[in-house]
Amino acid sequence: MASITSVELNFLIFRYLNESGFTHSAYTFGNEASINKCPIDGNLVPPGALVTFVQKGLQYFEMEANLNNCDADLDEDFSLLQPLDLITKDVHELRQIISERRKKLHKERSKELEKENEAERGRARDKERHHREKEFEKDREKERVKIAKEREQQHVSKTDKEVVRDQDKVSAKHEVKTDKEVVRDQDKVTVKHEVNGTVRGPEPMDICTTSTSQPRQIPSSDVIILEGHTSEVCACAWCPSGSLLASGSGDSTARIWAIPEGRCKSGSQSVPLDALVLRHVRGNTNEKSKDVTSIDWNGEGTLLATGSYDGQARIWTTNGELKTTLSKHKGPIFSLKWNKRCDYILTGSCDQTAIVWDVKAEECKQQFGFHSGPTLDVDWRTNTSFASSSTDNMIYVCKIGENHPTQTFAGHQGEVNCVKWDPTGTLLASCSDDITAKIWSVKQDKYLHDFREHSKEIYTIRWSPTGPGTNNPNKKLLLASASFDSTVKLWDIELGKLIHSLNGHRHPVYSVAFSPNGEYIASGSLDKSLHIWSLKEGKIIRTYNGSGGIFEVCWNKEGDKIAACFANNIVCVLDFRM
Repeated sequence: MASITSVELNFLIFRYLNESGFTHSAYTFGNEASINKCPIDGNLVPPGALVTFVQKGLQYFEMEANLNNCDADLDEDFSLLQPLDLITKDVHELRQIISERRKKLHKERSKELEKENEAERGRARDKERHHREKEFEKDREKERVKIAKEREQQHVSKTDKEVVRDQDKVSAKHEVKTDKEVVRDQDKVTVKHEVNGTVRGPEPMDICTTSTSQPRQIPSSDVIILEGHTSEVCACAWCPSGSLLASGSGDSTARIWAIPEGRCKSGSQSVPLDALVLRHVRGNTNEKSKDVTSIDWNGEGTLLATGSYDGQARIWTTNGELKTTLSKHKGPIFSLKWNKRCDYILTGSCDQTAIVWDVKAEECKQQFGFHSGPTLDVDWRTNTSFASSSTDNMIYVCKIGENHPTQTFAGHQGEVNCVKWDPTGTLLASCSDDITAKIWSVKQDKYLHDFREHSKEIYTIRWSPTGPGTNNPNKKLLLASASFDSTVKLWDIELGKLIHSLNGHRHPVYSVAFSPNGEYIASGSLDKSLHIWSLKEGKIIRTYNGSGGIFEVCWNKEGDKIAACFANNIVCVLDFRM
């Protein structure tokens, strides 16, 4: 390493004295230091060289003091030291000062984040209370309707049994008549019978779950129960290139499980599978600000990205090593997605923004702040463009490099919970608290279809892996929607209408997923049950009852295993073979 000599330093001091107007001091110092014999060419030394040299020295000293003292939860700036500190303190003392000031700054930021989190939790509580109030009013209305019907039935001259007896008499009297004649003779009786409310035929498009062939329970031998999380598990995702399963929990960790290939053979006992624990906070804690809210594998299956309630996105290797921490959001991350090229990550946050991150540079590529409320969901359209939805009822289509949305979709009257592009990237599906799902086209601003058959808020939607741009191009493109009304509904996009209503759950459905071949659907509900539906047969063919509400379900790439994450801290892997 090059070092400065005393002759060079004397010349810098001599120049500084001259430049500062200390002529006599410079003359005296020059004589004593023999500056006239110095081999340095003064024309090559820029003005202010001594001050510049000292400043660079202080910067180096500051960097040395900060070395190995970086906190991943804070921006790595070096603004914690003052010039006087650098001049009067050694490196050890400076590091102590930095550590103390970082702790103080961390506490201040933690308080600010806690205030934001408390405000968000308050909003969620208000929304839940409002939802319960609406449910209570609906129950009261149903009770009033029931009482009114009972009173109406009391004024009917004949009871249901008498109507049946009349029908028997008519049938005996007209045995020789054709079916059509009997129907005509019974016409009046039938009308009266319908008024009494005793005729209840199923809706034409409902899938009946009470057929003679009851759905088969998935046996305990086909279930692996994964234990280790200490709080509810809210997200799970299969690695696209292997048998790894990732899960994210409210216990401040994500976990990577190595699931054995082949048939599950656990006997429903907890399997002591070793999991890589990806800790989002130091030590063992259930600190709520570090909830892992979203997870996503890159397309190659080599990296796992996680989004957390602390506003940070993290990238991990399959070995559980933290590769990158991405910090810029000022609120919890609600959604996170890799693009297909695996060079960008997209995040949506409670801070009302969406951010595109450059994975290789490990920095923010662009931040999009068009929404006026928390960003609830994001989804890539191409490698450089995406859609975002928010509590402000709006959907924006954005592109990297553009400072304004390329398209705006306005039409929902409530919070837009989820947005998903179809496999070709030409149609966008959305669902909302306004009890509707809508289909949008990039060719126009107004929605193509407005689906209104649900009776409560729609929580999530999924496209089928069929139609143009998929491995199943000859099958019709479908959309599935899961709602708080306890149903999953299937929509024909080409015709723009409902084709099936899957009625089997008793409580809100939080997750729905198509099998890779598009022939089956898995749904998970707060009623603790997971149903597998055959679209061809139009019924539930398998079911599994857990011991906690289900937040998410997902199929592996082979389609022979389904993972489900539960509110009682466990993850289940179910074997599925027809």
